[in-house]
Amino acid sequence: MRGTHPLFNSFIFHFFMLSGIILEYEKGGFLRTKSIDLLDLTPETNPDELVEEIRQSEPLVTKAQADQVKQLVIRLQKKQTQQDHHRFCFSKELKAHILPLTNVAFDKSGSRFITGSYDRTCRVWDTASGTELHVLEGHRNVVYAIAFNNPYGDKIATGSFDKTCKLWCAETGKCFHTYRGHMGEIVCLAFNPQSTLVATSSMDTTAKLWDVESGEEVATLTGHTAEVLSLCFNTVGSQLVTGSFDHTVTIWDVASGRRVHTLIGHMGEISNTQFNWDCSLIVTGSMDKTCKVWETVSGKCVATLTGHKEEVLDVCFDLSGQLIATASADGTARVFSTATHQCLATLEGHDGDISKICFSPQGTRVLTASSDKTARLWDAHSGVCLQVLEGHTDEIFSCVFNYEGDTIITGSKDNTCRIWY
Repeated sequence: MRGTHPLFNSFIFHFFMLSGIILEYEKGGFLRTKSIDLLDLTPETNPDELVEEIRQSEPLVTKAQADQVKQLVIRLQKKQTQQDHHRFCFSKELKAHILPLTNVAFDKSGSRFITGSYDRTCRVWDTASGTELHVLEGHRNVVYAIAFNNPYGDKIATGSFDKTCKLWCAETGKCFHTYRGHMGEIVCLAFNPQSTLVATSSMDTTAKLWDVESGEEVATLTGHTAEVLSLCFNTVGSQLVTGSFDHTVTIWDVASGRRVHTLIGHMGEISNTQFNWDCSLIVTGSMDKTCKVWETVSGKCVATLTGHKEEVLDVCFDLSGQLIATASADGTARVFSTATHQCLATLEGHDGDISKICFSPQGTRVLTASSDKTARLWDAHSGVCLQVLEGHTDEIFSCVFNYEGDTIITGSKDNTCRIWY
């Protein structure tokens, strides 16, 4: 439903459900987006007053749309009051591939998920029944990076050690495009929020932008001097951040493909990098045992988060951007305040490296995956371990929530996925 007037896309609103809403509108024949931050929203906020405030500050919101905005605000407030006492139970185990898994990812609703593997395929699964819906075949080497084009969920991108990226129809399994141009293995990829571009990063020291519709290469982002192992679009798709084994992080302008800032300061390889919700900050994790917080506009480092005794293997913001979680090879995870940079909780209990960490959509829980064959669920504020998800027989390298926060998938080197409700 896209016309010449500004419209709210409820799907995108859902995706960033506790942090704000995104306006999607057409201007001069181009689809544009603008985010409205609601970081100070509480269940006590008066919706009518807030909508009037939004209207005063945002000319895109007309009087006719005020009621629609109010309904979105009320839904956000209901989400905030939902209690998060959910205890996860093991539902089913899927023998997903003959060879080891590389990655797992949900679509927006959590009704389907995908797995990548050393067997050169990506498989699409129905979450509720555990049945295989499609096998995406065609790559000539390991399928390492995979993603749905959330919040839409109608396309899948796969990146392979065969140096190509493929775009697939999520409904039929048909291959739309094969993106060729990288000179090294593709190790990371992401769709922009509008689902018009795919970004890929490679062992060849570059990242590339590809057009979803035409299948053409849009830009090659050059400047790193070593492998580019992580990338992330900001929430409006105007900038991309890349992290490299050259110890640096680069912010790129998506429209022009130009470098905006190079973030220099880490003394080791970058393990992950991410924007916060309002695009003002970037968090980076490194093999130098630290995590850094950077200002997007200036490119300046505003904080170095220390405390881990070994490499920081993963890092993330919660959806509101108010908390940062770090996972380390020292077997611990930490939760920091974005505002004060203080460590709020140390999550201790794993008996091995923690390679993955993520917040629940509500921001009250932290999920970790470890080489000790378990995943753990923690209280984000107290650091108390609420649950140990056991049953895998080898290292767990992937753990994800669906967007409602009531389903978890874990992926392990034992070649299985486990679904937890």
